[in-house]
Formats: sequence, C-alpha cells, structure tokens
Amino acid sequence: MIDQVIPLVYLAAAASFVLALKWLSAVNTARRGVIVGVAGMALAVCGTLLKPEIVSYRWIGAAFVVGTIIGVPMALMPMTAVPQRTALSHAFGALAAALVGTAEYYLRTPDIDRFTMGALTLEVLLGFLTFTASLMAFGKLQEILPTRPITYRNQNVMNLSLFGLAAGAGAYLVVRPENTWLFPAFGAMALVFGVLLIIPIGGADMPTVISLLNSYAGLSAAAMGFVLNNKLLIIAGALDGSSGFILSVIMCRAMNRSFTNVLFGAFGQVQAGAVAVEERRTVRSATPEEAAGILEAASLVIVVPGYGMAVAQAQHKVRELYDVMAKAGVEVKFAIHPVAGRMPGHMNVLLAEADIPYDKLAEMEEVNSEFPRADVALVIGANDVTNPAARHDRKSPIYGMPILDVDKARTVMVIKRSMNPGFAGIDNELYYMDRTLMVFGDAKAVVGGIVKELAGGAGR
Repeated sequence: MIDQVIPLVYLAAAASFVLALKWLSAVNTARRGVIVGVAGMALAVCGTLLKPEIVSYRWIGAAFVVGTIIGVPMALMPMTAVPQRTALSHAFGALAAALVGTAEYYLRTPDIDRFTMGALTLEVLLGFLTFTASLMAFGKLQEILPTRPITYRNQNVMNLSLFGLAAGAGAYLVVRPENTWLFPAFGAMALVFGVLLIIPIGGADMPTVISLLNSYAGLSAAAMGFVLNNKLLIIAGALDGSSGFILSVIMCRAMNRSFTNVLFGAFGQVQAGAVAVEERRTVRSATPEEAAGILEAASLVIVVPGYGMAVAQAQHKVRELYDVMAKAGVEVKFAIHPVAGRMPGHMNVLLAEADIPYDKLAEMEEVNSEFPRADVALVIGANDVTNPAARHDRKSPIYGMPILDVDKARTVMVIKRSMNPGFAGIDNELYYMDRTLMVFGDAKAVVGGIVKELAGGAGR
C-alpha cells in the first residue's frame, strides 16, 4: 500500500514545484507560488518519511530539532536581510547535498558503478564549493567581509588551476573510486575554491552571484537524486538549477555583462580620482520641506527604490508617502530595476512587505517610457542603476548597462546619506544635473519628514 502511495505523493509534489515557479514569475501571483511551493516541499518530505527503508526516526528527529533551532531565527530575520538569509539557505542546502554524497561514497566504495560515481562527484564538488561560496556571499552581504573585490596578482589563473585540480581529482575518482585517500583532498579543494570564487566579486554583482549559487545548489541536489535514485529530487534539483541559471542570465543582461565578467572581472573597485572629481563639482540640495512642496504640486511621481531604502528600512515610510500622495490625487508609480539591491527581486520583496499595490510596481522596460512625462522622479538610495554614464561614457565600467531613465523626468530628487559612490565605485552624473535636487539624510527619516509636511499641508 505504501509503495503505491509514495509515487502519488511525489507526483503531487513535483506538480506543486512546477506551479510554484510559474506563479512566482509574476508579482500578483507570487504569494500563491510561495504557498504552493511550501506545500509541495511538505509533501516531498512526508513522502520520503513514509519509505519502508527507514527503520528508525531517531536521527531524523534529532536533525529536525536542530534544523528548527537554526531555521526559526532565520525566518524571523527582517525583510531587509532577505539576501543574507537566501545566501545562508543556499549554504545549508549545498552542505546537505555534499555530506550525503560523502556518506554515500564511503558506504558504497568500492562497489560503485561509474555513472553513479560521476553523479556523486558532481554532487560533492558543487555542494562543497556552493557551501563556502554562499557563506562568503553572506559575509559580504552582511558587511562582515569587505564588499569591495579582493584581488591579487594572477588570481584568476590560480583559481582556475585549483578548480582544474579538483575536477581532475573527481574524474580520477570516477575511474578509480577505490582510492579513498583522494576523496578528502577533492572535497577540500572544492571548499577552498568556493571561497576564492567569491572574494574577487564586488557587492554590485551580488544579485547575479546569489542566483548563480542557487543554480549550483539545485544542480548538486539533482545529482544527489541520481545517486539516491530519487526521481522527485532530480526534478526539484533540475527546476532549481535551471531557474537559477535563467535568472542569472537575466541579471547579466540587465547589467549588459557576461558571466565571465561577473565572476572574474573584479567589478566594483573604487575608481581613482573619484573623490577629486566630486570636489570640483557642485550639487543642488533641498530640505524635506522643500521636497514636499515639489511633490505636492506634481501630477505624476515615479519612485525609484534602491539599496539605500533597504538599509534604512524605509519601505513602510515609503508606503505612507504613497498613501498621502495618492490621497492628494498624485499618480504614483514605482520603477524596479532588475539588479537594484542585493538580490533578484529585492525591491519587490521590500515593497510587498509594505503592502504597496502590485499594479503600481513597474519593471524597467515598462516604466522607462513614462519618465519624460513624470513631474518628479524620486530616487531613494539607488545609485548605479540611475547613472546616465551607462549610456554614453565608454570608459565607465557600467557602460552599456540598461538603466532607469530618471534623468528624463522634469525634476529629479535623490534621497541619499552622502555623495559616496555606489557599489560600482563610480560617481553618478545624475547628482550634478541642473534638474536634480539632493536631499541628504537617512531615507527613513527624510521620507518621514516629507510625509509629515504633506500630511500637514493637506490638513491646512
């Protein structure tokens, strides 16, 4: 009876995963996608626990308790820390796959066929390198580690040589799996490579890195499915790996850059002389009171959120600003750049938490045509994704990157703590335009001040 039930449970779980991915691709159905995805994973776990091969639940129960102790605090992390939480999730999932592969290797050797050993080698290689790479990404996102690229002479040659050695050791183990002395060295090389892979990557590329690590973790899980002969694990891992890869391609296109440039380009170094340039140029500044007056007289305002909004946790104040402007008859839209923030969809997540209406969120391709008719483009902590240098300055490291056309609005207001450059380490031409007003300060405090002024004006 159980043998007949498990395939049906697995089939329902697989269908749930496919539907979850479909619904997660649209903002208005994303919540449904999350619920269905969680339900599918619950079915998958329950179906696995019903397998007759399980003779004792003692260690499974212990692992469940440990996982709960770790997982509950992660779930309670603030929404602004979603990128860090995602990196940790990738790390734990990849480590689980690598440890399962390690256990299977020692349990089956020397009676292991080459196909299974090939899948196991891929599982362990991707699992261990994704584990350490995800921890390094977490460190950069949490700013425990420097967010700027860490580079040294012949870095790419050394990294690729180490990866080549690890791949070579894995290939040798496929042919001669009985050489158990080589397996620990193989795993260690994968772990070290994961660290070296991330340290030369700057914070500006974290959205692509996060999605790419998601792909690696998924592929490791798919390989584990072949090792364990678990079809659902193959399906889930393949969906995870392919969706992560597709998302990485989308992120690279959004920055007009290649995978090799992201992984080996050390993008994000502060350009020499940037500060000197800043000292020779002047900006026009405004107070929150003056900004409120301009917004009050506008017909169309396009809000451009960025990482500065996330750092200040200003999304709820932004919702208050939306409410007070909408009540005053101002049309408000939100322009979302694909790589704004520290992970794909970062701004969507924060604005959704603040209950900004879904139909007010517009992707870059949709909203760019709206900027010329906008009275105000309100930029909240967004830097590189609004820099006009991407269009015309061939010497700029972001040249060719599609940007939000905020400079085409009649008035541009930028809320920013200081004139420090963004993750790309370059000055933003937008800040020095005649039509741009800089409102300096913490985004949460500044937006709160603007809301207070607008609400007071409405009451007078």
